[in-house]
Amino acid sequence: MKKVMKNYKMILQYEGTRYQGWQRQESTDNTIQGKLEAILTKFTGVRTEVQGSGRTDAGVHAIGQVANFRMDEQIVCDRKLTAEEIMKYINCYLPDDIAVIAMEEVPERFHSRLNAKEKIYCYRVLNSAIPHIFDRRYVFEVPDKLDIQAMREAAAAFLGEHDFKSFTSNKRGKKSTVRSIYEIRIERIGDEIRFTYRGNGFLYHMVRILTGTLLEVGMGKRKADEMERILRMKNREAAGFLVPGKGLTLMEVRY
Repeated sequence: MKKVMKNYKMILQYEGTRYQGWQRQESTDNTIQGKLEAILTKFTGVRTEVQGSGRTDAGVHAIGQVANFRMDEQIVCDRKLTAEEIMKYINCYLPDDIAVIAMEEVPERFHSRLNAKEKIYCYRVLNSAIPHIFDRRYVFEVPDKLDIQAMREAAAAFLGEHDFKSFTSNKRGKKSTVRSIYEIRIERIGDEIRFTYRGNGFLYHMVRILTGTLLEVGMGKRKADEMERILRMKNREAAGFLVPGKGLTLMEVRY
């Protein structure tokens, strides 16, 4: 008799500083996905796979990561488990820099990655020569004077649907590198400059390379009108530097 499975969606927050990213790895158990799967496997007694909306890199944080997993309906019924009770169990065993902040049962066909329509990321730059000690794990320090207007003009070239092959570190990928960016917002808040990206999906390192390229424009190392040429080249070497993961946070996933 085929098992009937219940599907659960959860929203997670984590500080990625000490983790090797989201994705489970054979060489280490120090990943977000790995921690969650170990807890759920112990809870259910059978291997439980957790699907994330995206694979955040080492050191990258999340305020609104979305994931889903399936659990045998018989286990749920026998233990009379609610989504809230499952969430409480998971949080009890998670380290204090990872937390499930919401959980609900969803239709069987829901998939956190395949059903995602939009993702929003924020990259934080500390634009000051004076360190901010309590923010050091969440910002990239750039003491140079930055031209925000020039960066905004450059960012406009990335809006819409483009082939972002120049803006990914994945050289061997055979999948499409075409993505749509709906909004890039660059704003100064005190000593910080925040880059907010909203799009239908992002390639490996894409947000971090886009940010590095825009920062080079802001520092006067590139011209704002170079961006279209970089897109056309479809060559990683044409784009700017890869900013550190610590400044990046996955803010929200929309369905």
